[in-house]
Amino acid sequence: MTAAFRFPRFFVTNPSPCPYLPGKSERKVFTELNGENATELNDALGRIGFRRSQNVAYRPSCADCSACVSVRVCANEFQPNATQRKLIRRNSDLIVTACKPWSTEEQFALLQRYLVDRHPGGGMTEMDEMDFSDMVEQTPVDSYIIEYREPGVDGRPGKLIGACLTDRQGDGLSMIYSFFDTTLEHRPGLGNYIILDHITRAASAGLPYVYLGYWVDGSQRMQYKIRYRPLEKLSRSGWVRFDPHEQAQAIRGAQQRDEPPLPVELVGMYRK
Repeated sequence: MTAAFRFPRFFVTNPSPCPYLPGKSERKVFTELNGENATELNDALGRIGFRRSQNVAYRPSCADCSACVSVRVCANEFQPNATQRKLIRRNSDLIVTACKPWSTEEQFALLQRYLVDRHPGGGMTEMDEMDFSDMVEQTPVDSYIIEYREPGVDGRPGKLIGACLTDRQGDGLSMIYSFFDTTLEHRPGLGNYIILDHITRAASAGLPYVYLGYWVDGSQRMQYKIRYRPLEKLSRSGWVRFDPHEQAQAIRGAQQRDEPPLPVELVGMYRK
């Protein structure tokens, strides 16, 4: 290993309002991902709770709060429940393609509609096509845009109704950001289906985990991540399974809300 890989330089952001818990502030520790060891560094940091945004790996480093907990699904052991099996059957006609990380106008248009519906007034609604291109294409690791399309007609591609920016790590798939058509009444739960598809893809590829980012206890819109079993969380002693009782309580809370989005915890940090 080179010294640059073994000893990356870490930085800390200034405190800013927490997007998940009112009245709280957030701070992140981050480092750049570049050079020939970027993939290895990203894999190593991913195992200790870091996430990727463009060429940056980051994780929360809040002085008075530890609510953000890294979670990952054990893909090889996952068994969908009745509701999840129904969701898989309902969307079995979709054409799913792993595309190179190149942004398209069609993807950006879908993202804009998604943000207007799910995050009106949020910071990402100000993204332009260049910002979106940076988000997708500025990656030093093995990344894809997974597209979900309805069946085509006369050999033409069908309508794009979902997409997910996904990293392939050494031990799993990391879902960086997903977005989808929120207006399709015949396809409720589309965001959850995208997660289920990633679990299936990881298991088929022999990858043991699907990384979902941070579960935030107390943030209702982050509770959807608790629906998948078995689920592991990163603790001070390493990755541990969720206590069944704790997870059951959290699942009951998640069921009180329609399907929330899978957020990007950090976009364009250098511009902030």
